[in-house]
Amino acid sequence: MTLIIVESPTKARTFNKILNGQDFYVFATMGHVRDLPSSRLSIDYEHNFAPNYKVIKTKQKIVDELMELAKKNKEIILATDPDREGESISYHVAFLLGLINEKWPQSSFKKGLAVKRIVFHEITPSALKSALEKPEGLRFNLVYAQQARRILDRIVGYELSPLLWKKIGKNWLSAGRVQTVALRLIVEREKEIKTFTLEDYYQFIGTFQDGQRIEAKLVAKDGIAYEQKFTKQLFTGDYTYSKTTIDKPHVDAIKSDLLADQYSVIEIKESVVSRNPPPPFTTSLLQQESFHRFGYSPKMTMRLAQNLYEHGLITYHRTDSFNLADQFVIKAKDFIVKSFGTEYALQTPRGYKTKSKMAQEAHEAIRPTKLAKEAADIEINGKIITAHQKLYKLIFDRAVATQMKEASVKNIKITVKGGKGYEFEAAMQQVLFAGFLRVLDPDFAAANKTTHCLRQGEVVKLLSLDVKESETKPPPRFNEASLIKTLEEKGIGRPSTYAPIISLIQDKNYVEKENRAFLPTLLGTVISDYLSNAFPTLFALDFTAKMEQALDEIAEGSKELVPLLTEFNTPFQEELKVKKDDKEVIDVEQRVDEKCPQCNSPLAIRFSKFGKFMGCTNFPTCKFTKAFLQIVPNKFCPEDNGKIVTRYTRSRKKFYGCENYPTCKYSAWKLPI
Repeated sequence: MTLIIVESPTKARTFNKILNGQDFYVFATMGHVRDLPSSRLSIDYEHNFAPNYKVIKTKQKIVDELMELAKKNKEIILATDPDREGESISYHVAFLLGLINEKWPQSSFKKGLAVKRIVFHEITPSALKSALEKPEGLRFNLVYAQQARRILDRIVGYELSPLLWKKIGKNWLSAGRVQTVALRLIVEREKEIKTFTLEDYYQFIGTFQDGQRIEAKLVAKDGIAYEQKFTKQLFTGDYTYSKTTIDKPHVDAIKSDLLADQYSVIEIKESVVSRNPPPPFTTSLLQQESFHRFGYSPKMTMRLAQNLYEHGLITYHRTDSFNLADQFVIKAKDFIVKSFGTEYALQTPRGYKTKSKMAQEAHEAIRPTKLAKEAADIEINGKIITAHQKLYKLIFDRAVATQMKEASVKNIKITVKGGKGYEFEAAMQQVLFAGFLRVLDPDFAAANKTTHCLRQGEVVKLLSLDVKESETKPPPRFNEASLIKTLEEKGIGRPSTYAPIISLIQDKNYVEKENRAFLPTLLGTVISDYLSNAFPTLFALDFTAKMEQALDEIAEGSKELVPLLTEFNTPFQEELKVKKDDKEVIDVEQRVDEKCPQCNSPLAIRFSKFGKFMGCTNFPTCKFTKAFLQIVPNKFCPEDNGKIVTRYTRSRKKFYGCENYPTCKYSAWKLPI
């Protein structure tokens, strides 16, 4: 019998369904079985950064069972995921089973022992059959790249975290090579928002009619445009915003002029453009789109996608490639013809060029493994889960749309001018051919089928005039989608790391969420400022991006592991020694206008690993503490009229409750009206 080793029980069950009746036994390792112990650094600086890997304590029983199975089976096949983490799991399993020599920093196959590794990007009968027919060896370069990342992150985390404990006095704080950069993006953006100058300005919207109503915006007078654009340099790049030159003192005069004027259509510009479908999903694009569409966190999206992949419904979900398999493209054309008609299908397949700076292994984009609409009625663990269905449909529609004809859209710009030189502009669109919009945006295609009936030179009547007061908008706070987009654009981290990083900075109380956007806490701001000032090179965007590129070069076999670690660690240790020797202590107390009921000293907001709390500033003489309640302004409990406060579940999900809990047990996910 042949032993096939995978990392997930769900994956093992899917394998067993496919291989039913054949001479295979599928075993799941439940993830990593060997790792760096968490109790110490476990990196030997004096011996080329040799890692001290140990069997994870909770996995010893699994390892023992695996060893026994290996003795009973004549052939062993490693079938973990195709990325660097999956390769690393296979590597550690192979070492424990005695199939490879491990001599840091290089490893090799043991003489006379064949290590069989199969690589596939979807769990389907055809993919599995093809992989079993052409087994490979371990891809050691991917293992080395994963080990280099693990060692780098261990060095930064285990050397800097104790420094934070010393400076701030809290032994649960953590720093990270990518984690701290992600936090810094949020902190720097908040500073930029606070220093942004808000300016009032006004816009005029006119409604005109001559057989048809159109809304148009006042854009110019005597050929001089009202709208002006401004560019501000931010930490992540340029931010462009606009405002009109119309201020409050001029509003009434302009309004009087406009109401007393006569208007006609002086120009109608029409242009037909082709709109191409967006590319298929990569990991980061899927996380961004599912956040925008459904409000799913990156962590939730990855969990759902993992389920779909392991059940054989989608291809591997950790990828930064836009590639689509030839067999999918061929089947997609047949599906499109059958579902929408020949006019919606491409004659030749459409491909996309990957723009990601970090694109690595030759994966496919995320796509469905079957092209049948009934596949959307999926079952996970015997239950139909709405969240899985939504994500599956999102992936299905996006992949199919990539092989549909482009949409043909007519852009129309109508200019209306008065006798006093004021110009209004109206913009509209007409969908001439829906193309891929039939799948990705049917509402837009249906709502924009008609066009205007105006003619150049035609006199139109101003029916109403709306004066809109506006304010310049500061750069927006990061949310989960925009943070992922920026990290990817800057070449920071890997798509598979975004979800855990975003979860970690929330769990550590470095950031909070307000209206789905990230707001740094005082603690997060203090940590970001200290680390970015103390280690300016390490937490610079370009340095972090260069390190990611170097890790990719290791995976490609064009860079050595030990020289990279040495090049990083030598200056890092020199900077670290200086910072360890200074006596700086950082205060993260936030004073509030409230006195301690026991000693009358001021109270302050403090941080623990469980969240914020109120404590006496006379600590440790006075040990008074109480829960910190973030009151929502002008909202009251519908049951006892108490103030509404913001609370969090153990998983950091926000909800609202009454300040009088537990006397009043009112709670809700949304604010009461």
